[in-house]
Amino acid sequence: MEKSVINFNNSYASLPERFYERNMPASFADPTLLAFNYGLAGELGITTGNLSDNDLAGIFSGQKILPGSQPISQAYAGYQFGHPAPVLGDGRAHLLGEAAGYDIQLKGSGRNSFSRGGDGRSALGPVIREYLVSEAMANLGVPTTRALAAVRTGEEVDRQDGPEPGGVFTRVAKSHVRVGTFQYFAFKNDFEAVEILLDYVVDRFYPELKDLPSPDKCMGFLRSLTQRQSELIASWLALGFIHGVMNTDNFSAVGITIDYGPCAFMDDFSYNKVFSSIDQGGRYSYENQIPIALWNIYRLAECFVPLMDSDEKRAVDMLTGALRDSPDYFKAARERKMAAKLGVTAADNSTEETKSRSSANADEVSAASQVVTLFLDYLEKEQLDFTLAFRYLPELYNGQTDFYPVSPDLEHFISRWKDLSFDIDSLNSVNPLYIPRNHQVERAIESSYAGDDSVFFEMLEVGKDPWTKNKDLHQYAGPPEAHEVVTRTFCGT
Repeated sequence: MEKSVINFNNSYASLPERFYERNMPASFADPTLLAFNYGLAGELGITTGNLSDNDLAGIFSGQKILPGSQPISQAYAGYQFGHPAPVLGDGRAHLLGEAAGYDIQLKGSGRNSFSRGGDGRSALGPVIREYLVSEAMANLGVPTTRALAAVRTGEEVDRQDGPEPGGVFTRVAKSHVRVGTFQYFAFKNDFEAVEILLDYVVDRFYPELKDLPSPDKCMGFLRSLTQRQSELIASWLALGFIHGVMNTDNFSAVGITIDYGPCAFMDDFSYNKVFSSIDQGGRYSYENQIPIALWNIYRLAECFVPLMDSDEKRAVDMLTGALRDSPDYFKAARERKMAAKLGVTAADNSTEETKSRSSANADEVSAASQVVTLFLDYLEKEQLDFTLAFRYLPELYNGQTDFYPVSPDLEHFISRWKDLSFDIDSLNSVNPLYIPRNHQVERAIESSYAGDDSVFFEMLEVGKDPWTKNKDLHQYAGPPEAHEVVTRTFCGT
């Protein structure tokens, strides 16, 4: 085996030891490779050379620790469904180190002090789900964690429906730091650690802020994260994606999609759509994702109060001022993404441009937003498939209504839509044909449990180009039949 398969850096492991726990992955008797992302490996400078599938399975299940790797489990806390959880952490994950500036982490790799009574393992189903959905998101142009490897462990884990085959997932991320990482120390009143973490995140991911004094650094970080998260969540909304459990411990400090647990893409559209089996009140519904993102950012700001000023009121006022425009960033980002899905160009402006646009342009943007609302209201009323309803808009523009039930609502939308300036030719490069639909993900899991990985690999293949019809795999474009509809998704822990 080559000595330098991965040239590791370990910047997070160089932080004070209260930031993590050093521990080793669990032992598995018979790990076998399900999938390896050779393209991503190349981007990370990972040298696989003549490594066999067995070699890769050993490395990416934690059985072989490569030279330079320093496995750790990161500490973090969080607000879960609005309630503080002072200690969470990587209860089933090991950060192996960084390669080419990206974290490489094993998930499902065993217990540690953060496991909270859990077994530290993962069933194979969540591994397959995260592999498929994260790679699809990357191909759809959404900032996200990535899938490097999936391994069968050769053992079973006990879950709510009984024993399931085990798996280990290798996740690549720009960073695994979350809002909850800051909260872990803030809950302990360890504001020295909050500042150390802030400096680490800024130096690595927001270098334009690194030379600012602490109060300005805090405010600049919050504003920059707000901008990144507004664009990210607008992308989710434009794809009909529902994260499902956007607690602060699942909310990235660098503006990427992280933690694909009970996530799902909508089939028929509903503003209040919820999939997560544990979200009984709809806190993390489709439409509530922007308000929750703002709530999470405000909770992050609370961690910085002692770093701002010795006078708490003055510190709070400064942070409040820094975040005053946050709702506008989210509104503008969503407006741009959704207007682009209709081919409307009036709302295609950056946030800064939005602030300074003329009143005439503002009226156009308002009109674009109204047309988006008309279309979404129509989709919800008719229970139409979100993805295909946008994909077939060029046909609708040309008078084909086979997919769309004709009604006064549809006619009103078409009339308003055609009154705006738009780019009909761009729509098929904005509105995808293929998403990882829930019923197909479930079919991939069930097939792999039965020893047939073909659905998994077909979904990976069709997801590589979600915009272009694949005549050999076009069955993956369609919504589910009535008996295939998935109404609940699970964390998989």
